[in-house]
Amino acid sequence: MVIDKQNAALSSVFAAVFLTSMKIVVGIFTGSLGILSEALHSALDLCAAVITFFAVRISDKPADSEHHYGHGKIESFSALIETVLLLITCGWIVYEAVEKLFFENGVELIGIQWGVLTMIISIVVDASRVKVLKAAAKEHGSQALEADALHFSSDVWSSSVVIVGLVCVWIGDYFNVPILKYADPIAALGVALLVIKVSIKLGLETIDVLLDTAPKGMKEMIEKEISKITGVLQIIEVRIRPSGAVQYININVGIDPNQSQRTVHTMVHEIREKISEKIPRSDIVVSTYPVEDNGTADSIIKEHNPERTSSDGRLQQI
Repeated sequence: MVIDKQNAALSSVFAAVFLTSMKIVVGIFTGSLGILSEALHSALDLCAAVITFFAVRISDKPADSEHHYGHGKIESFSALIETVLLLITCGWIVYEAVEKLFFENGVELIGIQWGVLTMIISIVVDASRVKVLKAAAKEHGSQALEADALHFSSDVWSSSVVIVGLVCVWIGDYFNVPILKYADPIAALGVALLVIKVSIKLGLETIDVLLDTAPKGMKEMIEKEISKITGVLQIIEVRIRPSGAVQYININVGIDPNQSQRTVHTMVHEIREKISEKIPRSDIVVSTYPVEDNGTADSIIKEHNPERTSSDGRLQQI
């Protein structure tokens, strides 16, 4: 089943609106810091979902005269904004939890059953969104949708932590165990720790993409595949530049200068085909330069103004 990127992102916006509204109302009614912290989390998720929606719309635009590599990095930029929003959430949650734990005499909650029901509904909605977003992210290679899936996935776990906190408060009230009244702010701290973990992971991934960091192991894999191709005498350069779902790959290989243009073209086509099989979403440019096949790798590097051929087999001077 084909999942449209924009529809997946838009459905997340509606889900975030519903969850945020529900948690704010129930959080104020029950007085639960855990639920209110989740409400703020969902509010920032709403902002992130809106950013993601516009990001996936823009990222689908083709390359133009000003953006030669397309608009894919807008997804990574939006994911970085989501990371900042998540960290802001964590700061507020930690501050409020510390206030409740150390500067107030416990937490009095009412209507705990409504709080638990709210969190259960939240878990059901979040889990359904995670499934759809992960499928769409995998299908389209979208980092923005992957970030959205991480958000909703963290919500599932944090909502579960809040439920545990609410149940502990109820047990403390019922059996007159005062210390259990602090379970709600402790649960809120648990939410914050979960969100921080997700934020750090997401932030590092998006920064790598924005800094054109090549995916780990991809360069070695490409070199290994190219080295198997008959006629390739040397691999002098493999450059990888991720942008959105696409990997832009530049390859420079040495070949026998006596090869015909037809042979070179066939070899370049084989290189592109092999790499495309391993990396489906890729834009590959192959350049060639002449080297003498004398059996010694050190003596076949041509450093000054080598001739290259592009992927269509035409000679190019560089």
